[in-house]
Amino acid sequence: MEISLRVNGVARELDVRPQVSLLDALREHLGLTGTKKGCDQGACGACTVLADGERINACLALAVQYEGREITTIEGVEHPLQAAFVGFDGLQCGYCTPGQICSAIGMLAEVKQGEPSAVTDDPAEAAVELDDEDIRERMSGNLCRCGAYNGIVSAIKEAAGIAEAGEDAG
Repeated sequence: MEISLRVNGVARELDVRPQVSLLDALREHLGLTGTKKGCDQGACGACTVLADGERINACLALAVQYEGREITTIEGVEHPLQAAFVGFDGLQCGYCTPGQICSAIGMLAEVKQGEPSAVTDDPAEAAVELDDEDIRERMSGNLCRCGAYNGIVSAIKEAAGIAEAGEDAG
């Protein structure tokens, strides 16, 4: 099937079989290998990309489902989270980092839209408070085998402008 995607701001035409995942279309058809294949079952989040600004697991999505949509991979990201991940050691081996960053971008957009998480005290509240517990819950679909979670949480807080006084990147 021929499909059109807008990937990282560029219109792309692909000829893919209906069962090809979005992840494989990005990596194997477009050569965008920044998005990682981890578990290939949607459990680890290494394949997280943004579809029209919303985070998805690309290994669970069929490429044909995203006909005409805007897909953002780590190659198309320019965001303060990238520097914050480096500054707070939010990456070690770096394998999960592209998915973590794309997921965090999507998560911050969800917070900005006032979407509550499973740990939100009062979902009816107009403003969602983004604290460590909320960040950890919202990012729970992205696993880091190196255990860089504290750095990831600090990086997200820094990028969200909620770093606590006295915290630094050291």
